[in-house]
Amino acid sequence: MKLPTLSVLYLIHLTSLLLILAESTQPPFSCDISDPRTKSYPFCKTTLPITQRVQDLVSRLTLDEKISQLVNSASSIPRLGIPAYQWWSEALHGVAYSLRVTQGIRFNGTIQSATSFPQVILTAASFDAHLWYRIAQAVGIEARAIYNAGQAMGMTFWAPNINIYRDPRWGRGQETPGEDPLVSGKYAVSFVRGIQGDSFEGGKLGQHLQASACCKHFTAYDLDNWKGVKRYVFNAKVSLQDLADTYQPPFQSCIQQGKASGIMCAYNRVNGVPNCADYNLLSKTARGQWGFNGYITSDCDAVAIIHEDQGYAKLPEDAVADVLKAGMDVNCGTYLKKYTKSAVEKRKLPVSKIDRALHNLFSVRMRLGLFDGNPVKQPYGTIGSDKVCSQEHRNLALEAARNGIVLLKNTDKLLPLSKTKTTSLAVIGPNANSAKTLVGNYAGPPCKPVTPLQGLQSYVKDTRFHQGCNAVNCSSAFIAQSVKIAKGADHVVLVMGLDQTQESEDHDRVDLLLPPKQQNLISRIARVAKNPVILVLLSGGPVDISFAKNDQHIGSVLWAGYPGEAGGRALAEIIFGDHNPGGRLPVTWYPQSYVNVPMTDMRMRPEPSSSYPGRTYRFYQGPKVFEFGYGLSYSNYTYEILPVTQNRVHIMVESSNPHRYLPVSEMGDEVCEKMKYTVKVRVKNHGAMAGKHPMLLFVRQPKMVNGRPVRQLVAFQSVNLNAGERADVEFELRPCEHLSSAKKDGSMVIEEGSYLLSIGDKESEIQVVK
Repeated sequence: MKLPTLSVLYLIHLTSLLLILAESTQPPFSCDISDPRTKSYPFCKTTLPITQRVQDLVSRLTLDEKISQLVNSASSIPRLGIPAYQWWSEALHGVAYSLRVTQGIRFNGTIQSATSFPQVILTAASFDAHLWYRIAQAVGIEARAIYNAGQAMGMTFWAPNINIYRDPRWGRGQETPGEDPLVSGKYAVSFVRGIQGDSFEGGKLGQHLQASACCKHFTAYDLDNWKGVKRYVFNAKVSLQDLADTYQPPFQSCIQQGKASGIMCAYNRVNGVPNCADYNLLSKTARGQWGFNGYITSDCDAVAIIHEDQGYAKLPEDAVADVLKAGMDVNCGTYLKKYTKSAVEKRKLPVSKIDRALHNLFSVRMRLGLFDGNPVKQPYGTIGSDKVCSQEHRNLALEAARNGIVLLKNTDKLLPLSKTKTTSLAVIGPNANSAKTLVGNYAGPPCKPVTPLQGLQSYVKDTRFHQGCNAVNCSSAFIAQSVKIAKGADHVVLVMGLDQTQESEDHDRVDLLLPPKQQNLISRIARVAKNPVILVLLSGGPVDISFAKNDQHIGSVLWAGYPGEAGGRALAEIIFGDHNPGGRLPVTWYPQSYVNVPMTDMRMRPEPSSSYPGRTYRFYQGPKVFEFGYGLSYSNYTYEILPVTQNRVHIMVESSNPHRYLPVSEMGDEVCEKMKYTVKVRVKNHGAMAGKHPMLLFVRQPKMVNGRPVRQLVAFQSVNLNAGERADVEFELRPCEHLSSAKKDGSMVIEEGSYLLSIGDKESEIQVVK
């Protein structure tokens, strides 16, 4: 479904404030102890196992009542005291609007905003899993507070988006943790554990959920609308090899380690089969192999398109039968409500498949405590509205923005600017004073947004502003006015980039450049300014800014993603030296020539015979504007890989396999656990400022053959170091996970031979022997 623009969402919000009805502030729940029926219903008895309670509940439903529960707007069942439920709520980087005021979350009561953290792509640039967890934890707390205030119809949130950012033109890449499967998997685990109420390490969740996370979009979904090719009909042709080591690992981590209670199947087909109708994907892989225990929702209208757009199902009833037999549980949309009964009557669908779906759905609602009586008396019932937009959460949003922003260029140490010597400042650009641009997409009303202009004004009293362009697309550039204020200032900060009109859901880019008049404006101002200018880019996706990289009049470049409500303050703190930048790019920044590669080509690995260059830092070896993991700092950091007690990894299993590799599947969890060992790296901050520094540990093999990656990230940690301080940081190396590679049949194997661990400019060799 095409999403409204953020301005439309704000209009909806304002309209809702004018149309507030006399709504109850009590959250919706079942099994009220004041209802005499409650005592007679086993499904209300909290002493019974959830499985038994759900069985009792489902057994009491008529077919029509059952069908009414198979869509996101699940109807009430008054005779059993069950209120309506809304499965669809959003919390990508803060509790957000659903598409209609009547859905999910409402900001029309005592709570009218929520903390808006940076868009995910910027948060990922911190390479700090504990920060990701703390953000999700805060989001979960605010979600529960909104529910407790009676402003939520559900507690199931359709986040995180953990699809691989495969192509730089993808409009939704901004929602993801980037292009690396390990990072995406770690992000998924951190987010799910945080929002659901688990500990950072996991394993302490138990039965009750603070809120329910849903990992999406399963699977190989990373094209929305490119040159007329739309996600609704796109058939992603994906090799077993690429599925095994790129597209599937984040979802496996989400399920097995994160223990997500929801997943969403995507619109697209994979190798001809719609994701929501794929039994091998939903039931055999997710539930069977990975042990998924939760509900599976379709993306919105993804069931309808199986018949109406893809033509995969001949009749609407066939589409309904296909998805329920495949293992899907709830339809975002109305198709199951319209056609499930006729599918049963035409004997295309057994009722047992409906019952199975209902078991998964009601189990999650019970885990959320929605069938345990008054929520105020249950776990999480005391979380009040004071937790929403709390100072703690707003400080966390600032911390996340600070630690994600990436310094891409800093010629002659132009930054940080002197607070005492900078007496006047020119701030120019269409993104300089736009609170709307800060929050990206899937955002709710922020608490107290601070734009870049506002942040910079707090440092320099004499700050002059001009937006430079009529809009981000810069169809009209105000060159004369911009040049005039630039000439008169000590320093110039240009706040440029993209926004949701340039990249968004249902809108992929067709090139990687800034809008032409915007780029021209930057260059014109840079040539007349007193000092080299500072260029700040707000964008989700990579931009080819080779012109700025090579322009001596542009002294510094900062990428700030969509930095959330505190983004303007974070930028100002970095520009004036109150924070030392340490973010590192979670995606490769390609040159404009990369647009010659069809976005529809899902292959990760290069194919030299056809000049196909491959994708992401793991396989692409062509020219780059900036590499994955690139990021400067006001400090200089050095590394030393300390000697290890072992530099030989022994594959400790008997095998008659004559090859120089062994399938990981033959080794077993116990053997793999015994093979892990620790790598120690000494890092030192040689700068004059304290800094938070992400350390990225890679592994590579000397030769890129048999489809091996050029290199692969195997571990990362973020470390705080004072000026001149050093620390020894431990990384856990798990050979079965970190040294294995995918063969063409999708099997993961460990090959004998030499491997090189690398961090910065340092390398250390290890040997794998049978």
